[in-house]
Amino acid sequence: MIVLVFKFLTPKGFRGITLFPFILLTHKEDRGDLVVINHEKIHIRQQLELLIVPFFLWYGMEFLIRWLQFKNRFVAYRNISFEREAYANEKDLHYLKQRSFWNFLKYV
Repeated sequence: MIVLVFKFLTPKGFRGITLFPFILLTHKEDRGDLVVINHEKIHIRQQLELLIVPFFLWYGMEFLIRWLQFKNRFVAYRNISFEREAYANEKDLHYLKQRSFWNFLKYV
């Protein structure tokens, strides 16, 4: 995992984005935010489990389906199974130690 701060590479309104093996953050101070880093580390695990490229294909398809379902991009984003898992467990700093393989499926 390589943490970089690139204000202009993260989508507007987001604090970070994970593109294995990189975590790209908007603000320097987020490097020390354990919750933000844990959220992004959950995405790294998800990307590895799906062998990276299929993760992004699934993510994109699920986003489009949720967008059609909810008619709102932000609500669609928050309801993607990968994001639901990450947001639900970002404050549990030991989550990745006990997380089962493909646990994001519980959030579909």
